Amino acid sequence: QVHLVESGGGLVQAGGSLRLSCAASVSIFSIDAMGWYRQAPGKPRELVARISSVGNTNFADSVKGRFTISKDNAKNTVYLQMNSLKPEDTAVYCCTADQGYTTYWGQGTQVTVSS
Repeated sequence: QVHLVESGGGLVQAGGSLRLSCAASVSIFSIDAMGWYRQAPGKPRELVARISSVGNTNFADSVKGRFTISKDNAKNTVYLQMNSLKPEDTAVYCCTADQGYTTYWGQGTQVTVSS
């Protein structure tokens, strides 16, 4: 089982930046892929970014060029760097870890972008 703990959310003005962190309870070498999802009130959950075990990444079109995803294998941590934030980025951001046929979820962290 994989336990995920997110941190780094908060309130930021439009145009600002935040970095989210997701610490895994196991070595991320054992995880096939890790990602970040977000869900805003009244909207469906969407995949924001994903990074595979070999470092391949993909992003939602809405965040391309603004967000980056990276990982630190030594710290078993994945990061989501969010730049040029917009009010529409406001959501609860959740970290996920895919291991075999199982997807583990963190509890989420709130990101609020004020205009």
